[in-house]
Amino acid sequence: MKTVTLATCNLNQWAMDFKGNLERIIESIKIAKNRGARYRLGPELEIPGYGCEDHFLEQDTMLHCWQSLATILSDSELTNDIIVDVGMPVLHKDVRYNCRLILHNHKILLISPKKAMAMDGNYRESRWFTAWIKSRVVETFYLPKIISDICGQDTCVIGDAIISTLDTAISSETCEELFTPNSPHIQMGLDGVEIFTNGSGSHHQMRKLDTRVDLIKGATSKSGGIYLYSNQQGCDGGRLYFDGSCMIMINGECVAQGSQFSLHDVEVVTATVDLEDVRSVRASFQARCAQANLTHEFPRVRCLFLLTHTDLFHPPSRPVSIRYLQPAEEIGFGPACWLWDYLRRSGLNGYFLPLSGGADSAAVAAIVAIMCQLVILDASKGVQQVIRDARRVAGAPEDYVPKDAKEFASRIFRTAYLGSKNSSQETRDRAKRIAADVGAIHKEMTIDDTTTALNLAFAQITTKIPQFRSNGGSPRENLALQNIQARTRMVLSYHLATLLLWEEGRPGSLLVLGSANCDESLRGYMTKYDCSSADINPIGGMSKIDLKSFLSWAAKNRNIPSIFDVLNATPTAELEPITEGYVQSDEADMGMTYEELSIFGKLRKVNRCGPVSMFERLVAEWPDKEPTLIAEKVKKFFYYYAINRHKLTVLTPAYHSEGYSPDDNRFDHRQFLYNPKWEVQFNTIDIIVDKLKQNSCYFENKK
Repeated sequence: MKTVTLATCNLNQWAMDFKGNLERIIESIKIAKNRGARYRLGPELEIPGYGCEDHFLEQDTMLHCWQSLATILSDSELTNDIIVDVGMPVLHKDVRYNCRLILHNHKILLISPKKAMAMDGNYRESRWFTAWIKSRVVETFYLPKIISDICGQDTCVIGDAIISTLDTAISSETCEELFTPNSPHIQMGLDGVEIFTNGSGSHHQMRKLDTRVDLIKGATSKSGGIYLYSNQQGCDGGRLYFDGSCMIMINGECVAQGSQFSLHDVEVVTATVDLEDVRSVRASFQARCAQANLTHEFPRVRCLFLLTHTDLFHPPSRPVSIRYLQPAEEIGFGPACWLWDYLRRSGLNGYFLPLSGGADSAAVAAIVAIMCQLVILDASKGVQQVIRDARRVAGAPEDYVPKDAKEFASRIFRTAYLGSKNSSQETRDRAKRIAADVGAIHKEMTIDDTTTALNLAFAQITTKIPQFRSNGGSPRENLALQNIQARTRMVLSYHLATLLLWEEGRPGSLLVLGSANCDESLRGYMTKYDCSSADINPIGGMSKIDLKSFLSWAAKNRNIPSIFDVLNATPTAELEPITEGYVQSDEADMGMTYEELSIFGKLRKVNRCGPVSMFERLVAEWPDKEPTLIAEKVKKFFYYYAINRHKLTVLTPAYHSEGYSPDDNRFDHRQFLYNPKWEVQFNTIDIIVDKLKQNSCYFENKK
């Protein structure tokens, strides 16, 4: 056997928190060394944090990165008898690269720049970095004085190269490179690299872990090899939650996996693997050997270090099953961890939620409850970092250790039912029961006096008083009276969030939580600056369909039984008077179901469909529906999408969890001023409908 122990990690880094980031990196190196690892891999851009964005354009950021690296290199122990792989930006010949720096014995062996930039969805890496496209080319990098003074080294190698130790060969990939068709590990594997490493900054998106795992498996199962994957984990200051799941694989089998969602700042996983297993697989695969014989050699950087153990007391780690979560669990744990990071790093003292008794605000309350449960779980294990954060957020004494999720929630979570004369007793009671189940301190108040005062103020200016539709008012009056209720709730929410702790004699204030779901935002079925406006929104990237499955799971599995009452309730804004013949319904108001909205959203963003291609797809996918009806629904969706797109420019920052998120600010870059007539597009649909009507065979098949 030729076994080697390797370490990879999840780190909860924070953009621009150089002190905290460095402390977490150092802790992970020490843990790796204590476990006997000879190689430690960290996540992408771990020194400054991945989410620095335009801070990468500042020379100060480069300076502080070198200062952090100098601290690591100057330590008498950190890089001794281990290869340390860290991520940071590097400026070479006045070009900025996203790099891996390979350290050993107080020296920099190699700077390996990223070869493929992530430029889709949430990523804009080419705004800050340039890809190293010079294959198999290395150059001389002149080290800054702060480094050369420490290590007595003026230069090192930068470029597309392999680290060659005394017993194996290692190469780096960085995040996006794993996802590209011609990944670097393909050619490097044919040139004899046995250990591939990938320091990544990959965010959580529902059902995405499967893709990542399949790619890592494929990288080593086809022609053998060992793959180390490291990732950021947590909220580093933006909408994304990086979902960890660091892992080690050999020949397509996983031998170590870290957590996907966690409150821990540092998590290190190690595994012992046998290099002979890789060599045996490769040498017996004759087609691979023939291709390897034709591969052009990569430059190699020599490292006179033995990774393998010299004794026989390090048996290889056994394969483990990959842990996958169901979508409902992902909705529960991902946003809960994101909320905890945001809360503890914001310096504030809890959350406030306007709790309506409907599905969306109930889902947000459930996520906060799960956050509290995770805090209690880690506190029970004695995780000091979580206990310290819990004390500060809750304003608790130094000996306080949270032991009960509801008790902890009563310290950091406030809810309020902001009712009106249009609200029902049913939703009022549901809100009260949900708050009790999660442990929030709950308030009730009515907003009628405020909305009446605003309408009277309007009457003083115009001598007119608007009326609801049920009282003979016009559609404009009816809409205005709904909007003023919704906006009043937003203003009161911020007022309560600022003063509720003051009323209790406690210092600090609360963050306001939003509860607009992805589908409502996409359709624009919300009032601009209503309770969709908040500090952050944990469900803003989730569909109503996924939220329903989450509510069912949370009610059964997270001890929130009152949520069962929400599942069968008709979704309603309760902004219009209830009469004998009319109760306001969201789906009736929208002219489409939430299930249809989810389909429209995926076709619009994921499949990149305009009105015509969406109609054509739905005609094929909805064989029992008349083309005329499908055309009406598609036109209605795009009409309301066009007239309401402006609302998305002010969306509350929301946890990103879906590939069809309508977030205008980071993910969905479309205009916000449209011609809602879509004349050419809708006319083309009409022509297709007419052709289908003329095709008697088509309609015969429909019947």
